[in-house]
Amino acid sequence: MGRSKEFDPDLAVDRAMEVFWTRGYSGTSPQHLVEALGIGRGSLYNAFGSKRQLFELALRRYYERETVRLIEVLDGAGSPRARLRAALELVVRAALEDARRRGCLATNTAVEFGVSEETVNYLVRRTFERQEAAFKGAVLEAQAAGEVDRTADAGALARLLLAAINGIRVLAKADPAPERLGGLVDAAMRAL
Repeated sequence: MGRSKEFDPDLAVDRAMEVFWTRGYSGTSPQHLVEALGIGRGSLYNAFGSKRQLFELALRRYYERETVRLIEVLDGAGSPRARLRAALELVVRAALEDARRRGCLATNTAVEFGVSEETVNYLVRRTFERQEAAFKGAVLEAQAAGEVDRTADAGALARLLLAAINGIRVLAKADPAPERLGGLVDAAMRAL
């Protein structure tokens, strides 16, 4: 009978996601992953193939975990405009609570890789497209409720809000001043 795995692959992907999120892809060595996952180097490669393959799994996990939180707020209860503000405030709160100033793994990856890696670029685009679609849905609801100008381009407003949350995440990495980040939320809401 074969030997069973000595670790939980799902937990290993979660831990790897945290390492990549903190250190970036280039700043993460196989040794960092071995230490964080608590497995040997051979087990790392046997289970995940390569550092790149594990990184792609970590990006998928980030999408599943972090994007879902934003979408739940945008699809939640309350007025559409209030949900839009709550989504922006969620991003600010997450940035302020992150003592390591990691920002957003998808945004960090977009900056680190650009369009140089097709699969990585696809995963980042998918994350942004899903966030944009959720923003657009909430903007359309707000327009129907008379809370946002009905003549405005809902897609453009959704992209503006997507840019706002990514800008908040990037700015918070350098200067997580609550009043500065809160001011961005107010400015984005005024743009609606």
